[in-house]
Amino acid sequence: MRYLNPKADLTFKKVFGEHPDLVASFLNALLPFDSPEERIEHVEYLPSELVPQTPLRKNSIVDVRCKDKRGRQFIVEMQMVWSSEFKQRVLFNASKAYVRQIAGGEDYELLQPVYSLNLVNDIFEPELEGYYHNYRIVHVEHSDRIIEGLHFVFVELPKFTPHTYKEKKMHVLWLRYLTEIDEKTREVPQELLDNPDIKKAVAQLEESAFTDAQLRGYEKFWDTVSVEKTLINSAERKGRAEGRAEGIKQTARRMKAKGYPLADISDVTGLTIAEIDLL
Repeated sequence: MRYLNPKADLTFKKVFGEHPDLVASFLNALLPFDSPEERIEHVEYLPSELVPQTPLRKNSIVDVRCKDKRGRQFIVEMQMVWSSEFKQRVLFNASKAYVRQIAGGEDYELLQPVYSLNLVNDIFEPELEGYYHNYRIVHVEHSDRIIEGLHFVFVELPKFTPHTYKEKKMHVLWLRYLTEIDEKTREVPQELLDNPDIKKAVAQLEESAFTDAQLRGYEKFWDTVSVEKTLINSAERKGRAEGRAEGIKQTARRMKAKGYPLADISDVTGLTIAEIDLL
């Protein structure tokens, strides 16, 4: 048996965008609900509205949107390539979903929470050990004081290891599903297949279930992700290089203003005498 990677747009939307029971199971496992009463029983899908993308990242984001019977909204995004503006984009998306719940003049008490679950196939918090990042709007000095309404969860998939969060069985099983199955998989671990939800989700990944046209689109998605990652990395390197160059020029300007010999400025900054003269 051959399988496709569940993180691709084709497979992610097939699993979580066509099966309400699976996305409900996934959300219950990954969201930080404090009590059993908060669990999601049933969802219905909402239209997907992506905010305008930058040219470098127009194809590397996959999202699924839904709401439960209480009116709580859930935005699930798979972000293949991390970039610095992603958090602002997530905040914009969730805030837009929140304010659109009511029309002008309606009671604010009608507003229901919006949960933004963001799965990142990249490491964006290298200095932090944890892979699970839960953001709320909290009082700076008293973190137990919370403004309800917006919930943000970011999961750094490359950091996840199965031994983490052992007490949360479904949490671990769903993340193993996302991180352990890809085109190289020939045999899915039995502990994943023993769970009915995961077994159903695994069945959606069987290569034989897709048409040739879908498989070509699947390959194109990964090619696009690879190109976008290269472009973003190149842009970031260029930005860092330009920043360093400007920093060197600023240092040279300050030294020149203080009367340092041009030869000394050149030794310190690496700039030529001619370049320093032009500053």
